[in-house]
Amino acid sequence: MLLKSATVSLLVLTTLTAAAQSRSDQPDAALNVQLQSQIAGFHGKVALYARDLATGKTVAIAADEPVPTASVIKLGILYTALEQIRAGRAHFDDRLMLHHDDQVPGSGVLLFLDAPHTLTLKDALTLMIAVSDNTATNLVIDDLGLDTIDDQLTQPAPRGLGLKNTWLYKKVFKDATGPQPADQPKFGLGKTTAHEMASILSRIVTCDLGPAPTNAAATSPSPASAAIPSDKDLCAAAIHMLKVQSDRTMIPRYLEKLDTTEGDSAIANKTGAVDHARNDVAAIYTKHGTIIISAFTHDNADTSWTPDNPALLLIAKMAKTIVESWQ
Repeated sequence: MLLKSATVSLLVLTTLTAAAQSRSDQPDAALNVQLQSQIAGFHGKVALYARDLATGKTVAIAADEPVPTASVIKLGILYTALEQIRAGRAHFDDRLMLHHDDQVPGSGVLLFLDAPHTLTLKDALTLMIAVSDNTATNLVIDDLGLDTIDDQLTQPAPRGLGLKNTWLYKKVFKDATGPQPADQPKFGLGKTTAHEMASILSRIVTCDLGPAPTNAAATSPSPASAAIPSDKDLCAAAIHMLKVQSDRTMIPRYLEKLDTTEGDSAIANKTGAVDHARNDVAAIYTKHGTIIISAFTHDNADTSWTPDNPALLLIAKMAKTIVESWQ
């Protein structure tokens, strides 16, 4: 399949996709049958939601069932950062200090740097998305505030997104602190649904952010001279982070034809993985429009960390089937 060049005009894309979102959903029953047949032999559970923003076609399988996020919750953190920057409460050039006690294992590069080390909020966000850096993620959580992130995700509009089943419970590789929901041990870092996480990515892709902040400068702890980027520039920065995301083993696996070391991919995505769960949420930019795919697997029997783990292959095959069907 032919993917569109990454040099897409964000303004044109926003206009087209925002108009498409106003169209009613059109469930694709035939595609659902195809996907169910692919899932049938998988030893684990699958939750899936996909939407063609140009046509309104959708497919949903257990799309409203709560699932473990693993690192996909970082999309919610990224969205919150955009809203905090819009409100003047944070800025891309805010300075974050990395100390030795901040360094946690798992994915990323900050674990290997000498500390103390200073980086900007934009640096930390880029590392959080592009290489799923766990240490950078925790720095961003400390900077924004865990409660701020969960309020942004769960509070009703206009204050937040009003999501019912999406939560960030704690920092990465850190114990949960304070009172926790009873289901926190089950979900670990965070929980969501395929449908709700697709809605977060769709907002970034279409630049459908919250209401315009009022008196933003008055709430800013940073110097008054710090410029607040336009919504268009904020969304473009976030999409760039997602397009250079380094894990291409799931949704991009059979779709990507470009050497993404030489330029932005035409797939903007965020993956997440723990032993029993492998997830990927992506916007695929095609010549016919943008397709959102939100795919989660959990309770997986195969917990191996190989490139051909069955969950990775299943998500890749489903993504290829969806894109081919809607092209």
